[in-house]
Amino acid sequence: MPRRHPETPVVAVGVLLLERDGDKERVLLIKRGRPPHVGRWTVPGGGVEIGETLEEAAARELFEETGLTCRFGPIVEVLDRIVHDADGRIEYHYVILDLLGDEPSGELRAGSDCDDARWVGLDELGRYDLTDGLEPVIGRARRMRDTALERGEAGPWRETARERT
Repeated sequence: MPRRHPETPVVAVGVLLLERDGDKERVLLIKRGRPPHVGRWTVPGGGVEIGETLEEAAARELFEETGLTCRFGPIVEVLDRIVHDADGRIEYHYVILDLLGDEPSGELRAGSDCDDARWVGLDELGRYDLTDGLEPVIGRARRMRDTALERGEAGPWRETARERT
């Protein structure tokens, strides 16, 4: 199915990957290299391919765009990203499920469809041209992670006990 002017919404995932560097809290951001929102900063992610679970799609997109892997936690946010073209037609329509990530590993590099990838301090987010609504979602991800840690849980989790048929 085409991504531009689709007949139905495209299911996509994003990865809210948080990391502590000493006393500083950071989030992984990528600079978009393809439409929509070229040049804006967001979290790694992309479309779910047929037959992929959300975690498989998130792991694939994270690795393709950044060279990193991580452990996945719960869904932090579900959002619609609908972009109209100059004629008012729907140019892009994504339904995005953002997953919490932790325990990053690998060597960070910008890959596939992003122009840059970097760890950004949460106190530095205001310096970046973020995609609409991203900053509060990053805050929610942090609170979800911290709540799990306060309860003595090992960290993020996502149960996927269903069998695929």
